Amino acid sequence: MTENQIANKVIGVAFDVHKALGPGLLESAYKECLCYKLLEEGFFVEKEKPMPLVYEEVKLDCGYRIDLLVERKLVIELKSVDALNDVHMAQTLTYMKLGDYKLGLLINFNVSLLKNGLRRVINGSL
Repeated sequence: MTENQIANKVIGVAFDVHKALGPGLLESAYKECLCYKLLEEGFFVEKEKPMPLVYEEVKLDCGYRIDLLVERKLVIELKSVDALNDVHMAQTLTYMKLGDYKLGLLINFNVSLLKNGLRRVINGSL
């Protein structure tokens, strides 16, 4: 599956999770439910995947962690905030650059309509 195909399926699952839970929960609740549903759908999912930082040829564990990495291709950064902002986009893009991933989804579940909390993040060309 391509990154876009994976992303489309993940978005569908995220809509299902949001429809069932609604806004107002902690990010961790949405992460666990989304991970569970993606695994149930047959996806390979890594939760809280460590992302080391390489600085001056030294690999440093700075505590960076991708919320969910699907099929070793798609970065998913989850939020439950009043509004997404540039810092959230930068965080997602940083994870993508550190791992050399092409596509990410930034999903804010704390919205009444999930489509308003969804951002596709592209690193390079797809």
